[in-house]
Formats: sequence, C-alpha cells, structure tokens
Amino acid sequence: MSEAGAMTIRTERLKLRMPDIGDFAAYAENVALWQLFGHGALTIELGETGECVGQVGINHGPLFPEKELGWFVYEPYEGRGYATEAALALRDWAFATLKLPSLDSYIAPGNAASVAVAERLGARLDPVAPRTDPADLVYRHLAS
Repeated sequence: MSEAGAMTIRTERLKLRMPDIGDFAAYAENVALWQLFGHGALTIELGETGECVGQVGINHGPLFPEKELGWFVYEPYEGRGYATEAALALRDWAFATLKLPSLDSYIAPGNAASVAVAERLGARLDPVAPRTDPADLVYRHLAS
C-alpha cells in the first residue's frame, strides 16, 4: 500500500497516490489534510500510463461538517468508471484503516454523474445530514 512512505492505493486499472510537486498548482490546499487528519486528496493516475485523470479525497473542514468522500475526473476521462473505481478503493481504505462509521458525499443539485457514482457505491440520500450549503444533496456511505 505504501511506496517510499507515501500513501498509495492500487486498483485493477488505477493508482491513487499523494500529490507530488507536478500537481502542486491544482492540489496545494489539500496536501495539509494528510498531516492534520490522516486523510486527504489522492491523485487518480492510470496504472498503465501514469497519466493523471482526476482526484479522489476524504475532506473535512469548514466546507464539510462531516468527513466527505469526494471525486472528480477530468472531462476527457469521464464515463469510463474511474471515479467509481477510485472512490470505492478510498472509501474501503477509510473504513478499514481510519475505522470511520460513515462518510458523506456532498453533491450539487443537477450533478447527475456524481449522483450516479454515489449510488453505484451504495450510498443513500440522507435528507437530514448536516450541510454547509442547504441546496447540497448529501449521500451517506455506511461502513459494513
């Protein structure tokens, strides 16, 4: 799971790794989460080519009242299942390693692609979950 002391998760097609200096501009604000909370953002990289296709992370802080499982995939790579694969791997790691009872995914209304990912992961809409933005849809992932 760890390469040279860095957090790494591998799936069949992907490598989820901590951001490196080449990712700095896009991910600078997320790196500190690892030191502060033991979780944070990971770059989604294609296992075969090393190409960066997006990001998955466990976020917490002022924008997220509970620990949040979030993801995004760059437009040219959407629709290939990378977000689901990466989020599933990080979710399972978080439940096993951090012993979290649940995670939330905060999704903007109208973001059908993210709703579909959350539902493929088995998350369920939680209308009473705390949220910073009252318009957000909150999908809850429960540890099994």
